Amino acid sequence: MSQTVVIDPVTRIEGHAKISIFLDDVGEVSNARFHVVEYRGFEKFCEGRPMWEMAGITARICGICPVSHLLAAAKTGDKILGVNIPIAAEKLRRLMNLAQITQSHALSFFHLSSPDFLLGWDSDPAKRNVFGLMEADKELARGGIRLRQFGQTIIELLGAKKIHAAWTVPGGVRSPLTEEKIAWIRDRLPESMETIENALALFKKLLLDELKDEIEIFGKFPSLFMGLVADNGDWEHYGGAIRVKDSEGNIVADKLSEDNYQDFIGEAVEPWSYLKFPYYKPLGYEKGMYRVGPLARLNICDRFGTPKADAELAEFRDRAGGMATSSFFYHYARLIEILACLEKIGDLIDDPDLLSSRIRAKAGVNNLEAVGVSEAPRGTLFHHYNVDENGLIEKVNLIIATGNNNLAMNKTVTQIAQNYIHNGDVSEGFFNRVEAGIRNFDPCLSCSTHAIGQMPWW
Repeated sequence: MSQTVVIDPVTRIEGHAKISIFLDDVGEVSNARFHVVEYRGFEKFCEGRPMWEMAGITARICGICPVSHLLAAAKTGDKILGVNIPIAAEKLRRLMNLAQITQSHALSFFHLSSPDFLLGWDSDPAKRNVFGLMEADKELARGGIRLRQFGQTIIELLGAKKIHAAWTVPGGVRSPLTEEKIAWIRDRLPESMETIENALALFKKLLLDELKDEIEIFGKFPSLFMGLVADNGDWEHYGGAIRVKDSEGNIVADKLSEDNYQDFIGEAVEPWSYLKFPYYKPLGYEKGMYRVGPLARLNICDRFGTPKADAELAEFRDRAGGMATSSFFYHYARLIEILACLEKIGDLIDDPDLLSSRIRAKAGVNNLEAVGVSEAPRGTLFHHYNVDENGLIEKVNLIIATGNNNLAMNKTVTQIAQNYIHNGDVSEGFFNRVEAGIRNFDPCLSCSTHAIGQMPWW
């Protein structure tokens, strides 16, 4: 008889989810589904709030991703005011986002995923966590904790709080840096750089020796890849325009504006998950599956523009054979992005604009609708607001980075389950591998916002 096996909860991710694995009459996997089982409702209860509050409100969507929402909301607010923010404010925002990517990727790799690589997929689940990692490799665990602390502290130095710092505002930011704060960043940077270089060397060795199977099985399939790139094609995390590539490396669309996202992104819903299923509209639902986040950003950019990260990017592409289509390479891409962020932080902290007091442009409501976009650690994040003449929110639509990966996450867990589960054998080690398919994407499920079958816009 056919049966359904449920993994509930999925562990070592941010938020609450479960996986259903459907077995046919002979115990083979016919399908698997990744269910997001928490509902937040931010889009609805933001209605009626002043537009100026949106950065502070939407940052509360998540304690891991607050900076991502701060930036997307502030950029949307900039457009509603119709202002170009001061160059110092943009550079300060960029610094905060570099710190956010650093701390979030460090959490994902060192705390959530590395226990699988270093302790083993079939190791004791009671010890297959960051505490078990501390026992097995004290220096690696300490380095990961310190690296995340480095990113969080930069956020705190800028916004006065590590989490939910209401520092970005429509028109700019609230405060600049000081010489003393810059000195702290400069002093801690070499230690962080050493940590990430050691982690990269270790992970590349594991890819050669122990993780070859995972590359082929943990979500390797063709898809589109989407994200921001700079005007010259460089890796981007704050500005630029949207680029879409296919799995062969061809540019499908380039220089797309977030203002027109509804022309190229569709949003589907399914009755078994609170998380939307965005897709590339010209290809239709499911065929238009795309991936975002670190893997996509490395696939779509031409270069990083920093020496160490560019060297690692070349090696990454060589190992992948060009475009990286294995979702397991998300871990590899995260480490390279941390390296690039540290290089860019090192360049940015010597910029005198960070000390400027001209950090905010002020204006009233000049536009009644706007879309802001930014690259969250997990991928491209859209905020879409409609306001009235007084700046009160009438409608909100959020396309969350994790949501953009939803079709790919479901395909990944199905592929892993079909490769490992046969004749109804569903041992704990196999379960962990299926869960690890989701950890590839480092999903932030607190950011899921929709009720079943309901869309806020239409």
